[in-house]
Amino acid sequence: MHQYDKLNEVKKETLKNKRKLGIKSREIFWVKIGQNIGDEEYGKGDMFSRPIIVVKQLTGDLFLGIPLTSTLKNDDYFHSFEFSTKKGIVQNSAMILQLKAFSKKRITDKIGKIDTVEFKKIQDKLVKMIIPT
Repeated sequence: MHQYDKLNEVKKETLKNKRKLGIKSREIFWVKIGQNIGDEEYGKGDMFSRPIIVVKQLTGDLFLGIPLTSTLKNDDYFHSFEFSTKKGIVQNSAMILQLKAFSKKRITDKIGKIDTVEFKKIQDKLVKMIIPT
């Protein structure tokens, strides 16, 4: 229960965020996603954050995003790829099955951008997941 108390304080600060942030598909940001329930992916560290790929901006404040994990996995619901950061090349897997809408208020820092070929592979898996044949 202690984690939820800490998360509540982070959420209170996040709500105060008034900055206007432009985002684009394929960009990767640290996003405060919280301490979720069951098999829902959750954030880590003091800010309860995790890297997220922007799939599509929906409104001025909402975007669709896919959380990343450092556990490399490649199947119908995960896609492994590399991207460049200020610290070097990073390998992650997109957890396609965890697609979710996020508020831009949750974004803390931009960390990179996935290339168009890898992003297209993720989009194809996403469509296959949502619209099975």
